[in-house]
Amino acid sequence: QVKLQESGGGYVQAGASLRLSCVSSTWTFRLKSVAWFRQAPGREREFVGGITWDGASPRYSDSLKGRFTIVRDDAKNTMYLQMTALEPEDTGVYFCAAARSGAKVELTNANDFTDWGPGTQLTVSP
Repeated sequence: QVKLQESGGGYVQAGASLRLSCVSSTWTFRLKSVAWFRQAPGREREFVGGITWDGASPRYSDSLKGRFTIVRDDAKNTMYLQMTALEPEDTGVYFCAAARSGAKVELTNANDFTDWGPGTQLTVSP
C-alpha cells in the first residue's frame, strides 16, 4: 500500500498564499494520477485539482477561480498545491490521493483513487 503524507497546512489570514506538499512512499509515483481533495466542516469531500500520470495538463475545480496550482515532481515523489488569495471558504482538511499505477481515472471522482493521506488542516481567518 502506498503511503502518502501531506504537510504545509496551518492558520493564515485571508489573502495569504500557502503551499501544501504531498510526499509518496513509492518510487512508482510517476505512474500514478494524483489529486487534491478537501473537506470543510459539515460538508462532503470535494475535488480541488489533480494531474494524471501521462503528462496531461492539471485539472482544477471551477470554483477555485484559478487561485490554485498543482505541480508534481516525480523525481521527489512529491506533489504540491500552491494556493493564493486564500479565502475563509478554503478552510478545511486537505487530502492528497493517488490512483493505481497506470490506471485511467476521472480526476474528480474520489472513488478512482486507492491511496489517501491523513490530511492536513488549513484554516483561513477573515
